[in-house]
Amino acid sequence: MRERIAETLGDVHWSDLRAHIARGAVIIVDDALDLLDVGVALAKNDVPTVDAWIRAGKLQKPTTEDLTRWSLDASTRFLAAIVQPFVLIRRPAAKVLS
Repeated sequence: MRERIAETLGDVHWSDLRAHIARGAVIIVDDALDLLDVGVALAKNDVPTVDAWIRAGKLQKPTTEDLTRWSLDASTRFLAAIVQPFVLIRRPAAKVLS
C-alpha cells in the first residue's frame, strides 16, 4: 500500500488542486508527519491515529485565508499524495520578500 501511495507522490501546481478543493478533498498534512505514513493510515482507515492527528491540528482542511493566498500566486507548488478520495498536501513554504 505504501508503495502505491508513493507512486502518486509529487509536486503539483495550485491549479491542479482547484477541483479537489471544490469537492472538499484536500487535506493539509503538518510538516511533523510523514506524508506517506498519513496516506497509509487513511487508506487503512486507522481512525484512532487519524483522529489524534486531527485533534492535534496536524491534519486540517485549507482555510479561506489559505485558499485566498494560494490563488494569488499561480506558481504556488505543493508536495501532494493521493489517497482516494483525498489529496494530501504540504503547506507551501512561505515566500521571502526581498
